[in-house]
Amino acid sequence: MDLTSFWHTHKASWAELEQLVERFQKKNRGIQAADIDRLTLLYKKASAHLAYVRSYYPSDELTQYLNQLVSRAHNLTYKQQATSWQQITYFFGTHFILLIQKRLTFMAIAAFLFVIGGIFGYAAVMIDPLNLYYVLPAGMAEQIDPARLGEGHDAINSPVVSTMIMTNNMRVAILAFVSGVTFGLVPIYLLLFNGLLIGALAAVYQQAGSSYAFWAYILPHGVIELTAIFIAGGAGLYMGYRMLVPGRYARKYQFLEAVKESAQLLLATLPLFFIAGVIEGFITPSTTLSLETKYGVAIVTLLVLVVWYLFGQRRRQTQSASLDLISK
Repeated sequence: MDLTSFWHTHKASWAELEQLVERFQKKNRGIQAADIDRLTLLYKKASAHLAYVRSYYPSDELTQYLNQLVSRAHNLTYKQQATSWQQITYFFGTHFILLIQKRLTFMAIAAFLFVIGGIFGYAAVMIDPLNLYYVLPAGMAEQIDPARLGEGHDAINSPVVSTMIMTNNMRVAILAFVSGVTFGLVPIYLLLFNGLLIGALAAVYQQAGSSYAFWAYILPHGVIELTAIFIAGGAGLYMGYRMLVPGRYARKYQFLEAVKESAQLLLATLPLFFIAGVIEGFITPSTTLSLETKYGVAIVTLLVLVVWYLFGQRRRQTQSASLDLISK
């Protein structure tokens, strides 16, 4: 049986299982003993279906969908009800990592677009410093003074600055996600434009001989901030892609699945933006911290992100191995 026919044959039972899982997770009082029996039966059938598609179509999206569905049903069938903290840990420690792995290509494209914008912005200003006035928004270029880079924001209320920065970053992420419905055109523009700004500023401080200080004021929060922006941008690009290329399944089904996954990715980036906002409000502008300390903060944030991703990947592989044993 080809995969499309297989999907049409069994999609009703998968949808029913998904609805039951959601009812159980919401602790609906209308749940009866017959619902428990039905959940168990559908879970066993879905496990068998997962074993089939994993054997013949290991890289297909249907395999990933069934893997998630069976995993959720397994947690309800064989494990105690998870606490809120356990659910949060699972989402950020396992499920979020799975979503990143599935959409890593689009996140890489988002990063590539940002880098391309940065190269063009840097080259434009290095060729002619006056191009800065064409690259940056009106009025912003006049406020750029490399000589004042080390003054920081000590005269400004840091909590207020942190809140403003965090709000702005979240606004950018939400816009990149929502604008995915423009077939990915607006996310492409946002990524190129933000890269263009960073590249142009980097060129200004390069010409002033202040590159070392400039990156010390960018990287401490920038590592986390750019990671979150690439994730949100990749989510928006994937939504646009699914509008253009629905795949073998119905366009509405593929788009709704894309929206669901992208919304989860966006939700997971909000804590990253919060952390980046705190760093940018308290650590980045500080004049009491040395430049080397700020570079150290950037390295620590990068290592934390790498360890978090590798730990989540290993945990997901362990759970996947457990599901393999169950489905056999």
